[in-house]
Formats: sequence, C-alpha cells, structure tokens
Amino acid sequence: MQQVLRCCPVLTRSLTVRVPGAVGPAVQQRRNVESAPQGFFQSLADSYPVQQTQSLLESIHEVSGLPWWASIGLTTVLLRTTITLPLTVYQHKIFARLENIRQEMKDLLPEMKAETAIAIKKFNWDEKQAKSAFSRSMKKQFNQRVVRDNCHPLKSTVVIWAQLPMWVCLSVSLRNMAGATEASAVPAQITFLELTQGGCLWIPNLTVPDASWILPVALGLINLAIVEMQVATRTAKSGQPPGKLQRYMTNFFRLLSVGMVPLAATVPSCMSLYWTVSSTCGLAHNLVIMSPRFRRLVKVPKSPQELDNPYQNLVNHFRQRLKL
Repeated sequence: MQQVLRCCPVLTRSLTVRVPGAVGPAVQQRRNVESAPQGFFQSLADSYPVQQTQSLLESIHEVSGLPWWASIGLTTVLLRTTITLPLTVYQHKIFARLENIRQEMKDLLPEMKAETAIAIKKFNWDEKQAKSAFSRSMKKQFNQRVVRDNCHPLKSTVVIWAQLPMWVCLSVSLRNMAGATEASAVPAQITFLELTQGGCLWIPNLTVPDASWILPVALGLINLAIVEMQVATRTAKSGQPPGKLQRYMTNFFRLLSVGMVPLAATVPSCMSLYWTVSSTCGLAHNLVIMSPRFRRLVKVPKSPQELDNPYQNLVNHFRQRLKL
C-alpha cells in the first residue's frame, strides 16, 4: 500500500483534504496532544529510542518484503543474536573467571590462616584483631585477582542493562503500531492496516489479542522452562539444595512467568508474538551456552563448576520434576 501511495500523489493528497470550516486530523491530533498532559507512558511512547526502534521494525519489513509476523520474528532473532548473545557470552566469561578466583582463594586459605597464626604470636593480637586482619587480607587478595582478570562482579549484569531497554522499546513500538487511530498520520494508518492482515494461522490480525491463548500459554511454558533450567544448572554446580533466598527468588520468577500469561492475552498479538519469540531465543541461547564445546569456541574459561554433561543433567532434573 505504501508503494501505491508513493506512485499516486493525488490519492495521498485526497487522504488529507480539508473541508471548509473543519480541522484536519493531524492538526486536531497535535492540538489534543498539546492540550492534554503528557503522562509517563505517553512520553515513553513518543521517546526517541522507541521511535527509532519502530523505524527499525518498519525498515526491516520493507527491505525483507516479509509479512509482518515474519518481520517481527526476524527482527527479534537478529537483535537477540547480534546484541544479547554476545553479551551473554561475555557474562559467562565473567562468571567463569570469578569461579576460578574463588577456587584460588580456597587454595590460598590454609596459607593465609598460617600467616595469621604467626601474626597473632608476633603482635599479641586478640581474636577480634586476628579476624579483622584476616578478612582485610583475604579481601585484598581477592580484589587483586579481580583486577588481574578484569572480572568485576558488576560486569556480569551487562545483559540486564542491554536486554531490558531493548525489550521495553520493542514492546512499546509494537504497541504504538497496533494502536494507530483515524487521527494518526497516514504512514501510521498504513502500518496499522498491514498489521491487521499481516498475521498467520490462528492470529491473522496482529492488532488484537490472541483469543486462542496459544501464544500466551506458550510464553508462560517457555519462561518456566528457562527458570527450571537455571535451577537445575545451579543445583548441579553447587552439589547441594538451594538456600532459602534462592528458593524465594526461584518461586518469584515462577510466579512472574505464570503472571505473563494473562498479560500476554490482553495485549495485541504482535506484542505477544514478540515476547514468545524473544523467550524462545533466550531458551535456545541458554542451551547453547551450556555446551562445553561452544564455551571453548567462544573462549569462556573452564571453571571447576562447569558441567561436563549439562544436557543429561537437565534431562534428569526434568524427569524428577515430572515425577513430583
């Protein structure tokens, strides 16, 4: 439809013709926006990052020539593979280096205790002074190794700081595109019409919620699988049941995964489609990064807690969970 409008300027002008005494849609929309207070969500929808993300979606759709459902999936896979996956690899490098440093500290512990015992006799330290000196020495040794390996623990949070804004921008961009009205600009109305016909199978109209609940339920199951996979890996590495805080965190993320199901059932299908594809990419990336061969390929250091048979461990975990 965009090509038709470019080839027919008369048709384009006819869409915005002004009736004497009437106010054009664009002018009326601008007046309404100027007169209404700008809330947080409206400011977010009109923000520069969201607008650029929306332009990226539209550009990929035009260049690829794919229907909108495929364009959304392609954009999601491209962004998750080119941005999130490299950052996830970097995160695992930080984790592996920290694990190796902790192992070094365990090996260093007897020597540090012996030096502390000597200092107690030499300087007549009491128990409190000895503990304080021992803690300072251990902390100094740990910090020196962190600087040596360039693996400050805060660097492991880089995935969150990249993935969360990307998720918000894409979600709000799709919401903008699926929420165009008659007062919107002509390009926005064209995109809206394309989305109404750009779905597939049980979701032909991407501007309305998925009435079948297939996408929302799939989203919840995939997110739960990611949570259980992380629990299985963490338990296998530590060799002991999770602590109280870990159980609370795990149950929180389980509830969050379930809570996403009704939310995904109330938003336009284009948003729930994006969320489902994004979670699927996250699950696939987590499975790939578990492979020792892939970890060596991307130069993730081998650590004492790395699992030699991670996939067999997952199978055993899920079998146990299903029995329960």
